[in-house]
Amino acid sequence: MKGKDPAKFIKHGLSKTLVFYYPLAGRLIEGPNKKLMVNCNNEGIMFIEADANVELDKLGDSIKPPCPYLDLLLHNVSGSDGIIGCPLLLVQVTRFTCAGFAVGFRLNHTMMDAYGIKMFLNALSELIQGASTPSILPVWQRHLLSARSTPCITCIHHEFDEQIESKIAWESFEDKLIQQSFFFGNEEMEVIKKQVSSNCKSTKFELLVAFLWKCRTIALDLPLEEIVRLTLLMNIRGKSLKFELPPGYYGNAFITPAIISKAGLLCSNPLTYAVELVKKVKDHLNEEYVKSMTDLMVIKGRPEITKSWNFLISDNRYAGFDEFDFGWGNPIFGGVTKATSFISFGVSVKNDKGEKGVLIAISLPPLAMKTLQDIYKMTFTNIEQVNTISKM
Repeated sequence: MKGKDPAKFIKHGLSKTLVFYYPLAGRLIEGPNKKLMVNCNNEGIMFIEADANVELDKLGDSIKPPCPYLDLLLHNVSGSDGIIGCPLLLVQVTRFTCAGFAVGFRLNHTMMDAYGIKMFLNALSELIQGASTPSILPVWQRHLLSARSTPCITCIHHEFDEQIESKIAWESFEDKLIQQSFFFGNEEMEVIKKQVSSNCKSTKFELLVAFLWKCRTIALDLPLEEIVRLTLLMNIRGKSLKFELPPGYYGNAFITPAIISKAGLLCSNPLTYAVELVKKVKDHLNEEYVKSMTDLMVIKGRPEITKSWNFLISDNRYAGFDEFDFGWGNPIFGGVTKATSFISFGVSVKNDKGEKGVLIAISLPPLAMKTLQDIYKMTFTNIEQVNTISKM
């Protein structure tokens, strides 16, 4: 693909991909009880072509979250960022003077989740490089996750509890939030693991989200009796929940279970306390929980996830956004480029030593961010010293 214009090829590839993903070329309309429907009117998506008078290498690590150039690499076209009646997909290709380029995607999340985006980008990659059809054909079939004929909430869903005073308290910070990313490789995870009792068996990501939840809550310095939440975004396509969705199903297929605790208990107890809370909520997830949440959406008319001292983490490490090859080779970075308010994303990156790990951008008020940075430094400051001594 050397010497070929990426904007031209990606735009042409998008036109072919949208033949198979035709709902993305339509617009959302709202029916009774706030029910969203797609009007397949073929209005199309938004495509932006841009040039940057700089070499891509000059950006360095700044292309990783939180990317300060996001507004330039993915321009927010006026009137395009709503839910109803707006384009469902915006794509920007930015060419650099070195022949490198960036591709930015902004998608209406009501249409698909990370798995669906991965399917779409894989199809785009295949069609750009000469395939006549995607290797996995997309299927709509949204009825597979419809509410029951008589909707009934049978489980507790703390992610939709809203405490007005706590919500207002967080919203008062939102225009003052700053972002910082934190890297966790094998060495950092070993340090975290040593903070948990030996009989507490957990996955690396359970350890990580519990650690971040506790540290973030300490940094916020909340009253001891304040209720805090950790919300997980979990794919239901796995076998454990017994949902047999077709491989081509690209709609949202995830749940958002929330863990709650008093701030004082979370901050004063050993990390094992938070890890056990995470494990407990995951152990209670089953088919009934998914159906109860689906019914809740109908009964309450698409309620928003609570902002009340909530911390939502989405694990995008295995989404493969850093592996898509549109014909020019794998990207030097691929993933969600920033946190949004109380929502963070775990993305796969390599550090300066070439070690692969997870990078998580977090939004906090300035004073709380300074505290969180201090906690991170104090927790992991001895890693370099230990490594140096072990090599002597």
